[in-house]
Amino acid sequence: MDELSPPTSVEFAASMEDSIGYLLARVRSNLWNAVTQQTMQELGVTATQASMLSMLASGQCLAAAELARQYGIDASAVTRLLDRLEKRGLLVRVRSQDDRRVVKLRLTEQGTEFAERMPALYSDVVDKLLRGFAPDEVGLLRAMLKRMLVNSNEPA
Repeated sequence: MDELSPPTSVEFAASMEDSIGYLLARVRSNLWNAVTQQTMQELGVTATQASMLSMLASGQCLAAAELARQYGIDASAVTRLLDRLEKRGLLVRVRSQDDRRVVKLRLTEQGTEFAERMPALYSDVVDKLLRGFAPDEVGLLRAMLKRMLVNSNEPA
């Protein structure tokens, strides 16, 4: 291929397969799909729903708008996800005593139990993806990912 001709589809595909962004996106997609399979099988909720339960349990997010910001998704999509979780009895919406316009989210006992199971589910999936890695390789990968988060101005 000369410098002026566009890459062929084969050349483009080959360059994509070596792209760090592409590889990160593929790993993230595979990780999320595997987590969804586990959470659906064991808890009957999607990975996103399970992750939201975990965030609520940790106190990181207490309102739907905060969840929408954290996940980078539309507030109406978060509302639909929360409606499903509420219908399943995993969370309740509670009006703030300080400002009646504000609705906080609180896990039910069952929602808390689901959230408590999530770290082990995540760990099982990640352990499978890291099979064959030496402990120092896992440490190096963790350190590099944390550095990438810092570089993107997001705390690790």
